[in-house]
Amino acid sequence: MRNEVGPSEFEEVVQIFLEEVQEVITRLHQDTRRVELEQNLHFLKGSALSLGFDQFSRLCQDGERQAAAGQGADVDLPAILAVFESSKTVFEAELKQNLR
Repeated sequence: MRNEVGPSEFEEVVQIFLEEVQEVITRLHQDTRRVELEQNLHFLKGSALSLGFDQFSRLCQDGERQAAAGQGADVDLPAILAVFESSKTVFEAELKQNLR
């Protein structure tokens, strides 16, 4: 993606991505009955794919499928969010390394 949009726009895209993902994560925490779980995981899955968060995207897809099948209560949301945090940490470290 960096090559497609250029370095300066890429940083902006990353910032927007992280802000939007954080907004959805906040919604997930507030949606205790998991009414919008499927839609939120669908959004996260697509966003994650655009920046290469492959494992996070796969977990979101699996959770989305469970929610669509009426099994939203079985989705291991803490595990999904933990993978996001670890993926984000690795991504940001690599981003800093590449900016040097």
